[in-house]
Amino acid sequence: MSGKSDNIDLRLTVSYRQILKIALPISAALLVPQVNFITNNIFLGGLGERELAAAGITGVFYLIFAGVGFGLNNGLQALISRRAGENRIGDIGKIFSQGVFIALAIACIGILSTYLIAPVIFRLTIHSEETYNMCMGFLKIRIWGLPFLYLYQMRNALLVGTNHSRYLIAGTVAETIANVFFDYVLIYGQWGFPQLGFNGAAIASIIAEFTGMFVVFAVIHWKGFHKIFSLYQHRNFDKPVTKLILVQSSPLIFQYAISIISWQFFYILIEHHGQRDLAISNTMRNIFGFFGVFTWAFAATSNTMVSNIIGQGLKEKVIPLIHKIVHVSIALAVTTCIALNLFPHLFLSVYGQGEDFIQSAMPVLRIVSSALILMSFATVWLNAVTGTGNTIINLAIEFIAIALYSIYAYVVLEKLQMAITWGWAAEWIYWSTMFLLSYLYIKSGRWKKKII
Repeated sequence: MSGKSDNIDLRLTVSYRQILKIALPISAALLVPQVNFITNNIFLGGLGERELAAAGITGVFYLIFAGVGFGLNNGLQALISRRAGENRIGDIGKIFSQGVFIALAIACIGILSTYLIAPVIFRLTIHSEETYNMCMGFLKIRIWGLPFLYLYQMRNALLVGTNHSRYLIAGTVAETIANVFFDYVLIYGQWGFPQLGFNGAAIASIIAEFTGMFVVFAVIHWKGFHKIFSLYQHRNFDKPVTKLILVQSSPLIFQYAISIISWQFFYILIEHHGQRDLAISNTMRNIFGFFGVFTWAFAATSNTMVSNIIGQGLKEKVIPLIHKIVHVSIALAVTTCIALNLFPHLFLSVYGQGEDFIQSAMPVLRIVSSALILMSFATVWLNAVTGTGNTIINLAIEFIAIALYSIYAYVVLEKLQMAITWGWAAEWIYWSTMFLLSYLYIKSGRWKKKII
């Protein structure tokens, strides 16, 4: 290890300034992919309501695999943050390198699953033949971006875990520029490019993910992080480190996978209500994702700071730290909720679907905006559990919350055939359950004996 790395101190302090220093760059980095999702849907909305509806199903399906990568990333982030708190700089490169191998293996599984399993599932669950054909044609292209996405996601674990979150922005800006440009030219066939329509968005997204991955790794090299943390000096399979990553990340991978699978289940139930309701729900996913980035940023901050503080041996400061993060997260969520309810036309009109569409979507928007407040503190507490290292608890909490969410959605949407406004109220049940169980676990103090 170089002398430069010997002089680095990655231990964090418990302060609002430290929280914002980590969270704000993460917010910007997370905001850009959500802009990409919304851009895709705005362009696809220009093709028609049918395309906008189909984008809801394909988007959530891809998010299942993105969520798997996010689970791996969160496990790695907790481990890297713990080593940073312990000031064991030399171990960070080992964890990162083995994480790359695991990510690429999972990407291969995702691609095979899309070609072999997804057609069977969608054939059994999607009622419209036209929607089925559009979704499968799109996904068989889109899934090839998964290896780039996973490697791109891993910059979160490294940069956030080592308190360098400000460098996240470069890759996400590059990704957005590429996505907007290629969406425009490939969907509509501009500037000499072929007009690919719905599938053009899939190709544009792959190019954008590759661009983001390339730029962020270029930044890592430019800043010399690959040398400081010895990122590429551990190319051989390391069984103990790989086992540690899998033990920590596997529950999180399952946690995020079942979370988004339940969302896919929800969208299939919505599809049974018709094209208009599916299109409305797709816009809600965009709004939820766009305005939820601040909460997710504070959740990621909770993960890394809790793990870092525990690594320093300051377990008594964990709960005061969580309270500080929650205060800021709730303040932003309440502001967002007020803005969405005061100016609903402003946020819904960008999809170009007309006044009838906006009027139908407004009651759902009320539910979604209030759910953002619940999410603002529930996910911070849940990610604090992640930071303690007891990821089995994360999985158990997610399983219980998802079970209640899915049962409610099925009864309300499928059995009772109630309006989708009531179906989206499942978010209240989900986030309330998640908060209660996470809060009780942290307050119990049982996490203090966990060592990773």
